[in-house]
Amino acid sequence: MSEERKKLVFEIENSGKIVIELRPDLAPKAAERLETLASEGFYDGVPFHRVIEGFMAQGGDPTGTGTGGSSYPDLPAEFSKDAKFERGTLGMARSANPDSANSQFFIMFEPAPHLNGQYTIAGQIIEGMDVVDKLKRGRAGSGTVDTPDRIKKASIEA
Repeated sequence: MSEERKKLVFEIENSGKIVIELRPDLAPKAAERLETLASEGFYDGVPFHRVIEGFMAQGGDPTGTGTGGSSYPDLPAEFSKDAKFERGTLGMARSANPDSANSQFFIMFEPAPHLNGQYTIAGQIIEGMDVVDKLKRGRAGSGTVDTPDRIKKASIEA
């Protein structure tokens, strides 16, 4: 990776820090959206509302239900044929509509080849995967996790 990329930093309550290298080379609009929302404080206090063992941890919805997003318009799909969903990959969550990513994201616990070319890859964890591994499993609001882990503060580092 030749040029220096911006880092999205999530401080997780009582756990530590997750550092994600943004990938504007793969998904310029998604990387810009994550940077904008983090800079505006959008992610501060937001829970990881859906955490599935052996698959992924999803966050980025201020309502904590999995149905919320930002006030910005949805993003067009930025699918990459070459990039793969591996452990630590950050993808943009969306509905069945490929052009519906907004503020929600997910971080992979394990490789997920079935997602390759189907979801936008916007970053890669470069520090703090141990923090991701410790996130409480379950789905907020379903009774499987009463107090989901939250992003205390999100920021951008050059």
